[in-house]
Amino acid sequence: MALKQCKVLIKGKFLPPKLIENIEKTFTAFRLWEAEDETIFLAEKGADIDMLVTSGNAVMGAPAALIAALPNLKAICSNGVGYDSIDTEAARSRGIVVTNTPEVLNDCVADLGMALLLDVARRISEADRFTRAGHWSQGRFPLSSKIGGKVCGIVGLGNIGQAVARRAQAFDMQIHYYNPRSRPDVPYTRHESLVALAQQADFLVLTLPRGAATRHIINAEVLQALGPQGYLINIARGSVVDQQALVEALATGKIAGAGLDVFEQEPQVPDALRQLDNVVITPHIASSTRETMAAMADLVFENMLAFARDEPVLTRVV
Repeated sequence: MALKQCKVLIKGKFLPPKLIENIEKTFTAFRLWEAEDETIFLAEKGADIDMLVTSGNAVMGAPAALIAALPNLKAICSNGVGYDSIDTEAARSRGIVVTNTPEVLNDCVADLGMALLLDVARRISEADRFTRAGHWSQGRFPLSSKIGGKVCGIVGLGNIGQAVARRAQAFDMQIHYYNPRSRPDVPYTRHESLVALAQQADFLVLTLPRGAATRHIINAEVLQALGPQGYLINIARGSVVDQQALVEALATGKIAGAGLDVFEQEPQVPDALRQLDNVVITPHIASSTRETMAAMADLVFENMLAFARDEPVLTRVV
């Protein structure tokens, strides 16, 4: 079809401005977040929509109800590697193409994972607060933990997990991992269970996908196995950790600390986590660099162009 004939629904205003600009210059586009009443808008315009642009985060996504409100929808293009908040089964049942933006964010997510690991181990954020508060004149800051020679245990050795492993190796860390299937192509030590990995790990880094099979996979038993000298680093999804069990483990010293970029009910972060000095928290920014955001936006737009021109999309999920 002619590009301007393709009608696109943009789900949320938090998509990159350049992507929204490109979409609106190229297609006939509608901003869902500007509708006074989304239900009325979808009832009036839903049948006209050919393509939906969204992201995989919990606030946006593409739930079954939204897909049902777009009876002629042909493609969902997501700005992000995760697509757990997109109902892929509903899309598949109707033959709707779903795309995401893999690979382009691996390095930046891994960078933040290592930054959180370094921060919580060396107590950088805590030391910053200590210095700003003027406490240095009253005495030395407490000791922190060395990371060289320690075991970095990676849960989910996909592309991001391997990027973390390469960075951890540069700090002379030993790499162990847990993956449902063995990876004979990597020189790292595999464990048969999460508990076995946690028992050996000094730092447990989560890079696994969200889903029913991984919900609360990091539970009280795993945290107990990680132990009072161990640290948890989560750059995956908040749902993979039993957050209540994590708060209890941190507050009682069952683990030494945590670096968290993701949470169960984003953007809400429990007060109990925010008040702990042995936790470094960031607002889901692992992929939030100018370079990665630009690359993701470009890939979304390339998928959209390919689909509208009846060409194979570049990164198809469904």
